[in-house]
Amino acid sequence: MAVDALCFIGISRFGYELDAEVVLREFDTEGISTAVVAPMHPPHGDMATVNMELARVVRNSGGRFLAAVRVDPWDAAAAVEQVTGAVTEGGARALFLHPDEEHFRINDVRVRPIAERANELRVPVVVATGFHCVSEAVQVGRFAQWCPDVPVIMTNGGQLNISGLGQFDAELALRLPNVHILTSGVYRDDFLERTVKTFGADRVLFASAAPQFDVAYEKRRVHQVHLTDAERDLLLSGNAERIFGIGEVAR
Repeated sequence: MAVDALCFIGISRFGYELDAEVVLREFDTEGISTAVVAPMHPPHGDMATVNMELARVVRNSGGRFLAAVRVDPWDAAAAVEQVTGAVTEGGARALFLHPDEEHFRINDVRVRPIAERANELRVPVVVATGFHCVSEAVQVGRFAQWCPDVPVIMTNGGQLNISGLGQFDAELALRLPNVHILTSGVYRDDFLERTVKTFGADRVLFASAAPQFDVAYEKRRVHQVHLTDAERDLLLSGNAERIFGIGEVAR
């Protein structure tokens, strides 16, 4: 069985949505046992509310979902408090940041208190990566230096356009030992293969990033990459189980 390291639940201000029951049916079809789920950017913009709504969905999922708390750094101290409460009281297993949809630079000093709190809480951070000027891989690398004791996981393989300098920037960030990538949206099989060969299979995680990407297609992507069976098992489940503490008692 596989673990989806990131998908989204709810209704987005930007025109997409996904219902928990719908995605669970897809997971059953594709042999996905568990998923890390984050809320979408809501039409009302209230992150605290959607985090609470997601927590209810996670509690009702029978262990199929693990929550990633999503915060907006423009909320300043309130964002840090939301991370703290979601992890220590709500059992969230990850922090999700989306610089493009929340309109901030991932390496802005305003984000540093959030990174440092995640580091204190020992909670991994997933960053929507590859967005021009706000979350390019080298910027995420700077962010990762603020929370060196926890995994920082870049979506989209670290770059929306996996070619040329996009690959180079992603590999620069991956030189930091706490930086990882998700497979979703990476159309270059050779990039994934080279990442595994250069940095190790423990640095790459399967994710569907549904509903922006298709669950079945993204899972097939991992199967078509040239890897050993042991490496593929790490991408599909082993790394996520280790990083997000799947199987452990909730915090």
